[in-house]
Amino acid sequence: MVADKHRMVAVSYLNTKPLLYGLLRSPVSEQLDMNLAIPSECARQLVAGEADIALVPVAVLPELPRYEIISDYCIGADGEVATVCIYGEVPLHEMTHIYLDHHSRTSVMLARLLLEEYWEHEVTFLNAREGYIDRIGGTTGGLVIGDRTIGLAGRFAHVYDLGTAWKDHTGLPFVFAAWVTTADLTPEFIAEFNAALREGLEHLPQLQLLLPSPSPDFSLEEYFTHHIDYALDSGKRAALKRFLTYLRTHAGGYEVAGTRTGTFG
Repeated sequence: MVADKHRMVAVSYLNTKPLLYGLLRSPVSEQLDMNLAIPSECARQLVAGEADIALVPVAVLPELPRYEIISDYCIGADGEVATVCIYGEVPLHEMTHIYLDHHSRTSVMLARLLLEEYWEHEVTFLNAREGYIDRIGGTTGGLVIGDRTIGLAGRFAHVYDLGTAWKDHTGLPFVFAAWVTTADLTPEFIAEFNAALREGLEHLPQLQLLLPSPSPDFSLEEYFTHHIDYALDSGKRAALKRFLTYLRTHAGGYEVAGTRTGTFG
């Protein structure tokens, strides 16, 4: 890596592709050493000082002694998000256990908040390992996030979209991940970075022609334009404040089948 490049890591999911497309098309990419990872690893790298800029799940923010959100764009939703859901063979109020996807604590904490405040249903949380989706059954449900949710809706009788539930509960959109830095970046770089993200979103029709659909019944256009909402607007900032307040009141973590959850976003 060239010494003067900013170390950047971003979530590797499909919903990030328009933002990465903009960065890769822009001269700003020459100032970046870019890597991709699952959400929890993006958060770990930022906390550990292994990345200067990261698209991170927002649950990591209270763990950072100093940070700045540097973009007007995020991974968000204003209602149904489609790729953050609880799945089960029985209705949620009949579930006794729920596996928690280990890829992102933001979605885990959102599920916990909604179970407490919205659904008002108590369950035993289970730490998910690889292959846990195949263990969903009976009265055991599972929180699944990201690209591996694609195609699951037809596999389980009951699906609960967390974006929809949050909107019903609060009237607000939701921010799953934001562009965050712990470094001192120049206003000029931030402006160029932000412009690159905007250009990527403006070229969604071209990007959709380049990306293969991950499933025959999955519409990239619908996902990018109706489920993922990229603007970090005033509504999402209010939602972020609401969610971070919840996180701070649960700073000690919580038990998952006898083991505390991981510490990263």
